[in-house]
Amino acid sequence: MPLHLYNTLSRRLEPFTPLAPGRATMYTCGPTVWNYAHIGNFRTFVFEDVLRRYLEYSGLAVTQVMNLTDVDDRTINAAKGAGKPLAEHTAPFAAAFHDDRAWLRIQDASHYPAATTHIPAMVELVGRLLDAGVAYRGGSDDGSVYFAIAKFPGYGRLSRIDQREIKVGARVASDEYAKEDARDFVLWKAAKPDDETVGAAWDAPFGRGRPGWHLECSAMARQYLGDTIDIHAGGVDLIFPHHEDEIAQSEASTGKPLARYWLHGEFLLVEGSKMSKRYGNFLTVRDLRENGVDPAAVRLLFCQTHYRRQLNFTDDALKGAAAGAQRLAEFRDRLAKSAGVSIISSEWEALLAALDASFRAAMDEDLDMPGALAAIMDFVRSANRMLDAEGLGDAARARVLDAFDRVTSVLQAVPAPAATGGVMDERERRAHELARQRAEHRKNREWTRADEVRNQLLALGFDVRDTKDGGYELRHEH
Repeated sequence: MPLHLYNTLSRRLEPFTPLAPGRATMYTCGPTVWNYAHIGNFRTFVFEDVLRRYLEYSGLAVTQVMNLTDVDDRTINAAKGAGKPLAEHTAPFAAAFHDDRAWLRIQDASHYPAATTHIPAMVELVGRLLDAGVAYRGGSDDGSVYFAIAKFPGYGRLSRIDQREIKVGARVASDEYAKEDARDFVLWKAAKPDDETVGAAWDAPFGRGRPGWHLECSAMARQYLGDTIDIHAGGVDLIFPHHEDEIAQSEASTGKPLARYWLHGEFLLVEGSKMSKRYGNFLTVRDLRENGVDPAAVRLLFCQTHYRRQLNFTDDALKGAAAGAQRLAEFRDRLAKSAGVSIISSEWEALLAALDASFRAAMDEDLDMPGALAAIMDFVRSANRMLDAEGLGDAARARVLDAFDRVTSVLQAVPAPAATGGVMDERERRAHELARQRAEHRKNREWTRADEVRNQLLALGFDVRDTKDGGYELRHEH
């Protein structure tokens, strides 16, 4: 069965077929860098990372864009409170996000555009919307620009909200500016003294000001990925109004669908409650790091619950996930050190085929990560019994180890071997992951991408040699 994804727009599972054969485009809403991102944010980012990794596992070349929101009400208020210019306040939190992301093994997106570096694209989009007659300027004493929801008949398709149900006070209508209709949302906010104080105001044909929150994603998605993208993903809290407003802005300006598949991850709860500083259950990735938690344990915990179901983060759940991750690490370590028959048996061949088939069957069903984990654990139990019976020699071991590493590279829930007494460090683990990506590109005859990955390996200090059986040998260049 081909990959099926649950499309929020249609409220049903749909077979995934990218616009361009062999390639997929993704836009994933990133953090607002006014403070440290919390683990609820990172649950969404991990789900998106697994999605991308599985698309690549399935042979697709993926271009992913993740924006960084560095200008909005929160960043401006935080910068003012800290007595710093906006750029000076947000830069450390953007750097912290990338540090946390790397620790959680979330691979690099193709682009990380920041809102403040894409103001011209947003100004141009507002101009197109004004020309199209779906946006209007505020009163003479206002200076802002608004989107007229009533002039976009499709508004509400994603969230299934009736325009008549939008009340004053909803986030879409809470801007402190004059509007023709309380339901309308702001595209461009006229500059206020606080904006000027922290350096968050720009000149535009319709007045000096700053972009509304929703504007950046529409402008940057189009700039990097074109009018229509394959997948747009984020947390369920973004369905309304953020993603709904993105659709309105983008489609009113281009006349084309913004995204073909909309995917949304559910909330992460802490001890049964929604995360909040107010309730004292606000956790960041650096809190986990400071407590010595292994990133593989966090990822395994996230993967134990389907991305469209709420996940309750508890100490006991994290301990259980850590134990599961450790079992995977111990199995890999045993596999790497095994000795025995040098020719892979038919029983091993059948076991490897079953692993790939069951893993794909689970992931093809809307990224059923719990089912994929179960497939991996079933393989580990069966493989351990076979290791007890006959072991594995060099050639057979390399084959089984490569198959195990390739499958587990999607979920990234196996601790680095150094954590279990092995010799592989994080750099070598990354090198093996890149080598597997290169092998996949070569298999798909994507020679340029394979060469790019090889250059990344050389930069890490490793060289890769292809073997006759279609595998690879990784060598450390001293």
